Amino acid sequence: MYNLIATSTFGIESITAKELKALGYEDLKVENGKVTFEGDEMDIAIANVHLRTADRVLIKMAEFEAKSFEELFQGTKSVKWNEIIPQDGVMHVVGKSVKSTLHSVPDCQSIVKKAVVSSMSEHYGIDQFSESGPVYKIEVAILKDIVTLTIDTTGPGLHKRGYRELAGIAPLKETLAASMLLISRWRDDFELIDPFCGSGTILIEGAMIAQNIAPGANRSFVCETWSDEQKNMFDIVRDGAKKSIKDKDIKIIGYDIDYRIIKLAKENAKKAGVDKYIEFQERNFMDFSSSKKHGFIISNPPYGERLGEKEALDVLYKHMGAMKKKLEGWDFNILTSIEDFERLLTVKSTKNRKLYNGKIKCHYYQYFDNSKIKNAGDTLINELID
Repeated sequence: MYNLIATSTFGIESITAKELKALGYEDLKVENGKVTFEGDEMDIAIANVHLRTADRVLIKMAEFEAKSFEELFQGTKSVKWNEIIPQDGVMHVVGKSVKSTLHSVPDCQSIVKKAVVSSMSEHYGIDQFSESGPVYKIEVAILKDIVTLTIDTTGPGLHKRGYRELAGIAPLKETLAASMLLISRWRDDFELIDPFCGSGTILIEGAMIAQNIAPGANRSFVCETWSDEQKNMFDIVRDGAKKSIKDKDIKIIGYDIDYRIIKLAKENAKKAGVDKYIEFQERNFMDFSSSKKHGFIISNPPYGERLGEKEALDVLYKHMGAMKKKLEGWDFNILTSIEDFERLLTVKSTKNRKLYNGKIKCHYYQYFDNSKIKNAGDTLINELID
């Protein structure tokens, strides 16, 4: 069994933890930016293939205090790296240091690499390693003098689903889009609209959730290159995931004012295998209306980059407020970096939480007004977070 870490963006850790619980994992430890749990090779495959909100899955090799390079070296050398890294493995070391005595990251990386090689040398009885085989990315992370050593099992981040090779301006990460959906009260028997859909990420993630399409089912992971046995584990998990896909009747709609972005969104939805579930339209939100009494708007509208002028942005958000008052039976879920969002809407949110869209600090404003949704526990998606 390994100590595994599912890393996530700040503010999303609890959602990642609920996902892990839904997958059957217990004794979770939730900290800033990560959730720790136990698992074996099969669990590494399950977590990588099924987690929607995590950034990557790491194997935790050791944790110890180090205030000197000698302590860092000896602590690293004592780890049995040979239990995972073979004689020809590529030992790629990355690092970060926050509020620690050992603040020079390049020096820490160098010390860790020397210590890993020294440990490997003692086990294999050789001094030189070809490093011609599979890659093992080792991270040395130091926080307040506590060193955590990990090996990455994921490779390219878990937001890389494989369906979005191209994106529009300021694209929303797939993992954040999935988090927005899981935090919302959306239930897939209600209409879902993103009136600023961009490259379609929120809608595609929504369709994948509704149809139980595992986010990592159509991509590969670095640890599959480590051994045939590990690759077989992933093949088994992916096969099971594909057999569990549903074909439910759902209503998901995306609007964008730019026809080129709409074309891109359609291509992305097709690559994700959900194009038949999403209707994309070239449409201005200022012209938006609906005769339906209940529905959901989940969106990441412009922060100013696409509209340019602040005055235009103010007009857009004030119009959104007017729409919210008109569509009083609809839930609105809006992610934005605009600080005076509620003032512009003139409507106070039911809830809001701080989230990060890349390095941009945002708030996720939620308006719970759909009277047909009694509480979050009644929703299909929020079985993962309640």
